[in-house]
Amino acid sequence: MAAKWIEMLTGSLEQKKQYKQAVARMDALPEPYRTTSKAYQRYFMYYGGVLDSDSLITMWSDFADLWERAAADGTPVRDIVGDDPVEFGETFVQAYSGRQWIDKERTRLAKTIEDAERGESK
Repeated sequence: MAAKWIEMLTGSLEQKKQYKQAVARMDALPEPYRTTSKAYQRYFMYYGGVLDSDSLITMWSDFADLWERAAADGTPVRDIVGDDPVEFGETFVQAYSGRQWIDKERTRLAKTIEDAERGESK
């Protein structure tokens, strides 16, 4: 019973475990894959804005898979990220967008404009 109460406040303990496992997999990568994956982890936290925890866990797991495969195959980092590492990261996150924090504000903005057009502004 205590676990359910804690999960209501903090979120799924299973998902936290899955996230930590994905991060541990990236921490175990050889260089330069470890440094690259860590840099993207940081960037994703700022850029991503993904709220859907299922999408977020899937994204982290897939990202760990990507770098593990690259390391196993000896694929150069630039062959993965291309000439523009930012574009690669943002494109990767968009594939897992799910629900984002900005969605609420997008809906609010559209509704405000519609209300203003009808003369219902506040």
